[in-house]
Amino acid sequence: MLESARCKAFLTSAETGSFSKAAEILGYTPSGVSQLVTAFESDLGFALLLRSKRGVAPTADGERMLPAVRDFIAHEGRMYQIAAEIKGLSVGEVTIATYPSISTHWLPGVIQGFREEYPRIKIKLMEGIRQEIVQWLEEKRADVAFLSRKEPMSYDWIPLAEDEMLAVLPKTHPLATAESYPLRNCHEESFIMPALGRDADVAALFERNGLELNVQFTTLQNFAAISMVEQGLGISIMNELITRNWQCDVVKLPLEPPQKIVLGMALLSRENASPAVKRFVKYAAARLSRIETRR
Repeated sequence: MLESARCKAFLTSAETGSFSKAAEILGYTPSGVSQLVTAFESDLGFALLLRSKRGVAPTADGERMLPAVRDFIAHEGRMYQIAAEIKGLSVGEVTIATYPSISTHWLPGVIQGFREEYPRIKIKLMEGIRQEIVQWLEEKRADVAFLSRKEPMSYDWIPLAEDEMLAVLPKTHPLATAESYPLRNCHEESFIMPALGRDADVAALFERNGLELNVQFTTLQNFAAISMVEQGLGISIMNELITRNWQCDVVKLPLEPPQKIVLGMALLSRENASPAVKRFVKYAAARLSRIETRR
């Protein structure tokens, strides 16, 4: 248990950049977290964290230790979950990495239903863009990722639904009353790219079709991009789930030719997942397989 506490103190401090923030998460005092990390460093024989007035950060040796520490904590968690299963209890924690659109439209109902069946299993959400979600999954900071499929897919993959890609246009656009938007026209437009210009689905769409974008604006949030479209600053392309229920005065048109993405769940290994994660994946897959995307 002492080794576990030291590992958690180091990992949480490294991820939050602060003994104080780590203490809030772990339920210790900042000095208690600092003492645990110092004891861990003493046992190992080298420094794990750099201390400064601004906080803490992993040393080079600390960075090398992080994957092993994450594995240790994950294996310990699985051990206790299996022991609980043997005693007839369903306990544990599931950390989910997801797009904000999925956490808004899909996951509230899933989590509510899951918690009703498994009230002792805790759920933690992490929202980000695709690159962040993949990183969290590979670093084992997340157990399950909800994201779009992109080849090569090196994870265990559970497809859930196809989602149509739409052109988002200002109402003053010449094609605002058309039935569809020609994809080939995009290179002539002032384009607004979400995800700080790194929207993987949009980038892949244009790469597949051999087109280049004239990106004039980048935003972090999709809603900001839609608001800029509403003001006539350009156009954007998003999957339907992102645009659903947003009250902006814009036009959404299907692309010509039609374009879709596949949304689903990814795990590093479904076979080696903890009992709590396996229960969540099974429940979510059954519930979300009935979803129909719409425009």
